[in-house]
Amino acid sequence: MDFSQAILLGIIQGITEWLPVSSSGHLALAQQLMGLQVPVAFDIMLHLGTLLAVVIYYWRKLLAILLALIRLDSKSAEFRLALLILLGSIPTAIIGFALKDFFESMFSSPAMIGMALILTGFALFSTKFFRGKKRIGFADAFVVGVAQGIAVAPGISRSGWTISAGMARGVEKEKAADFSFLLSIPALIGAAIFEGRNAVFSDIDLVVVAAGVIVAAAVGYASIAVLLKLVRRGDFHLFAYYCWLLGLAAIALGTGIFKF
Repeated sequence: MDFSQAILLGIIQGITEWLPVSSSGHLALAQQLMGLQVPVAFDIMLHLGTLLAVVIYYWRKLLAILLALIRLDSKSAEFRLALLILLGSIPTAIIGFALKDFFESMFSSPAMIGMALILTGFALFSTKFFRGKKRIGFADAFVVGVAQGIAVAPGISRSGWTISAGMARGVEKEKAADFSFLLSIPALIGAAIFEGRNAVFSDIDLVVVAAGVIVAAAVGYASIAVLLKLVRRGDFHLFAYYCWLLGLAAIALGTGIFKF
């Protein structure tokens, strides 16, 4: 993998990690089309780049949560939010570990990724009909956590499924989006630690890695801002058409109907 390929993968990761189109699905398809065997260590570093983006974007909220926890201010909204994030992280971890092998097997199958993208499209399109106004509750956080666990599968968009799940539960759309981003932080950290246990970091070019990570972080930050703007405008469901189109293309590629 050379410098330009690392930049391209960083751009793909930055755009698709936060836009509801599945970063894992895009990276898997891109790597297959480019004929690349990307080291696990590089993939982990790209995800840390987009993690950095969400931490920077929500740093004030994260600082408020941290202070509430330090002070044990159980009556504050930030302490409650911390509990919601913890609750939502539990089903994510259970599903992610239980179905890890199955999800990993999907990465080598463009057809399965395509079917997952089509499912994501239906989830996104359904949000066109949701008009929730409530704040997120504990049952809602658990359901969103389940959606995030399922989204470990390539082609299942994490942001798409978690925001859609929150809106389906009647949560106000901007609150659902904010919770989705905040819930992603422990999931990304946990995944990086778990996957990084056996990854070999000594075999990767640090300059190439740094380029990919910086690009992923910068593009990821912009993607968060774009997505929140589209959610506020009520245009979140429009991503469904892209997922359907790419899903059909992936199925055609995987079944041999279309050859690249």
